[in-house]
Amino acid sequence: MVDNTGAAGAGASSDDGGIKEQERLLPIANVGRIMKQILPANAKISKEAKETMQECVSEFISFITSEASEKCRKERRKTVNGDDICWALGTLGFDDYAGPIRRYLHKYRELEGERANQQDKASNSNSNININEEREEPAGSSYGADDEQITRNQALASISFKSNVNERSNSFNSRRY
Repeated sequence: MVDNTGAAGAGASSDDGGIKEQERLLPIANVGRIMKQILPANAKISKEAKETMQECVSEFISFITSEASEKCRKERRKTVNGDDICWALGTLGFDDYAGPIRRYLHKYRELEGERANQQDKASNSNSNININEEREEPAGSSYGADDEQITRNQALASISFKSNVNERSNSFNSRRY
């Protein structure tokens, strides 16, 4: 195996048209961290095992991505998206992975849409507060128009609650499925 973390490996080119070995592979620290997550706390992972896994996962990702990229090229598109990756997984016989990744992608897009809507609502609330703050009214008076009588403190509490919900949903998204 090639030691791609040392100075000698950093300048070495592979047979992939001059791409450095280090640029072709995922960072070994990330691979090791992922491996540790699934193993018992007292398990040790040898450097050789990390390097072997690094080569395998990097090759797997390249294999899937090249298939998805070829599909995009045939369709005259320049951007590979998540649907293309799911298609490539299914086409290459990795149906056991394609289904769960498709579900994850769908859930991810739903959460991103919700997050964007919440940020839009929060920014609209902020702009309403800023407009109302320009009025010089006595402390404790109500701000808002027509049917919505919201005090400044209530509006700020609402915004901070929304940001706490966003933080919680972000930590939920970072968990493994």
